[in-house]
Amino acid sequence: MEITWKPPRANEPRARMPSSAFAFPLERKEPLTDAAHVRSAIGRFSDVDGVSDRERALAFENIKAAAEHYGVAMHAQSWHDLVA
Repeated sequence: MEITWKPPRANEPRARMPSSAFAFPLERKEPLTDAAHVRSAIGRFSDVDGVSDRERALAFENIKAAAEHYGVAMHAQSWHDLVA
């Protein structure tokens, strides 16, 4: 699965952020703009409704990339670990 996440520009308003700034880019859900937002996306992962398993897999990879970028420890090995 190809990661789509890219760090957004600093202080960019959510409405102007590219889809690549979100864990779920098609839905523009769960922005990954800093460490706090990454932790929030991990915690709220199972609360996101109306997405396919493929979209969850992509979001997981995007969150992992953002977590590494912002120095957030992430222990889940698969997106299934975040919905259990």
